[in-house]
Amino acid sequence: MEFIYPQASLIAGVDEVGRGPLVGAVVTAAVILDPLRPIVDLADSKKLSEKRREALYLEITEKALYWSLGRAEPAEIDQLNILHATMLAMQRAVANLPISPEYVLIDGNRCPKLPMPAQAVIKGDGLVAEISAASILAKVTRDREMAELDQLFPEYGFAKHKGYPTAFHLEKLAQLGATEHHRKSFAPVKRAIGF
Repeated sequence: MEFIYPQASLIAGVDEVGRGPLVGAVVTAAVILDPLRPIVDLADSKKLSEKRREALYLEITEKALYWSLGRAEPAEIDQLNILHATMLAMQRAVANLPISPEYVLIDGNRCPKLPMPAQAVIKGDGLVAEISAASILAKVTRDREMAELDQLFPEYGFAKHKGYPTAFHLEKLAQLGATEHHRKSFAPVKRAIGF
């Protein structure tokens, strides 16, 4: 299905980062870009180098009309499940915008309940500038949080694997058990803490 851009002036793009990791929050961002201050080279955050993402993060936060972040913490993920926690984090990102958008474009195949019209766009982070911008803000924010967590728990290697279930992370989880930042409902963490 071809994506057709909605006819609205205040369009927010929303994306999330951190559905797959075993540790930390799922982080979302909502961005309303300024058509008078275009940002060049916006792309899916996963396709950009860390250095490029950091540079674009600064440009987006400076040039966007409005932007905000939303999140769901590990305890909420454990309580709700990752899908519902992601939807909640997306709702929070939209609610945190200082102005209500007329329309919201969301990366993926489903939309959270919102008080304005919204559309899910599959592979939206590569098709829609607003979603690309949101993916960059969410990824840089979450990666920074993982670097901070790495300072507190250097033995787990969070700065390297960002909380994803790499062989190294699973090995450390088995050896050391889980931190309070781990998602207890995720199978590898459950196994490590013996539930």
